[in-house]
Amino acid sequence: MNANKNLLWGIDLGGTKVEGAVIRPGDKTEVLIRKRIPSESAKGYQHILGRIKELVTQIADEIQEQPQTIGIGTPGTLDPHSGVMKNSNSTSLNGQPLQKDLEALLGIPVKLANDANCFALAEARMGIVPDLAPSAQVVFGVIMGTGVGGGVVVNNKIINGNQGIGGEWGHIFLDASGGKCYCGKIGCVETVLAGPSLERYYREQSGKEAKLPDILASHKNGSDAVASKTMERLIHFFGLGLSNIVNILDPDIIVIGGGVGNIDLLYQEGPAAIKKHVFDTSKNFHTIIAKPKLGDSAGVFGAAFLNA
Repeated sequence: MNANKNLLWGIDLGGTKVEGAVIRPGDKTEVLIRKRIPSESAKGYQHILGRIKELVTQIADEIQEQPQTIGIGTPGTLDPHSGVMKNSNSTSLNGQPLQKDLEALLGIPVKLANDANCFALAEARMGIVPDLAPSAQVVFGVIMGTGVGGGVVVNNKIINGNQGIGGEWGHIFLDASGGKCYCGKIGCVETVLAGPSLERYYREQSGKEAKLPDILASHKNGSDAVASKTMERLIHFFGLGLSNIVNILDPDIIVIGGGVGNIDLLYQEGPAAIKKHVFDTSKNFHTIIAKPKLGDSAGVFGAAFLNA
């Protein structure tokens, strides 16, 4: 088999699946293959390593090419100082030297990045950013789903940070009403804006259980005052939370991914809610707030671009 250095290999390691892709970069990125297999993460760390190797082998056999290097998007992050994983909801990864172990197993250099960083990088390189803001220098990628995460890309490079937590806005303080976060702090962005957090707020206010799409539908048809209160709270704190990012990074574009990111109100009313709290006495606000273009493809493509 050949080892074509012009091809970029990426792996997206998730809780339920491992997905791989090989792309040929250029003016129009060519996707040679995408393939996924179950991660079977409940079987432990060594099994996850084996599943990654199995997927790489399957892809190499199918395209008759071997990787020279590979990028891998992970839940959690690799601590730059200790070389072990941390902050992963796939808890078997925490405390493990994932990069070192994969390099030994695969026999090639491996680059790791948090999955939210990979999302931001993919949208910056081949997603919505070239369409809406082709001259953008600073891109902030947001994941709002069962949790809240983020990634920073400057001039098409991830800003990982000294602790490896660059972009992790989900665990900055937003409002004490969110209650205790699994990270041990009180009132993190995630405790207010994540999907389960919004559903919990609705349940506490109404005494009824409802899923987020149903809460949104009830708000839109005007049938439920608590549903409307929940959505108004979402917009308020979305604006407050992201205004902090704008005040620090002043990004050209913010791309919103994840299930909560599908709510159209974020794009209809969110920019005004952000503008309200941004430090700008001229009252201008030029940051683009956009939906992603790549959907669930973003993570694996961003991982591939780690080697670009």
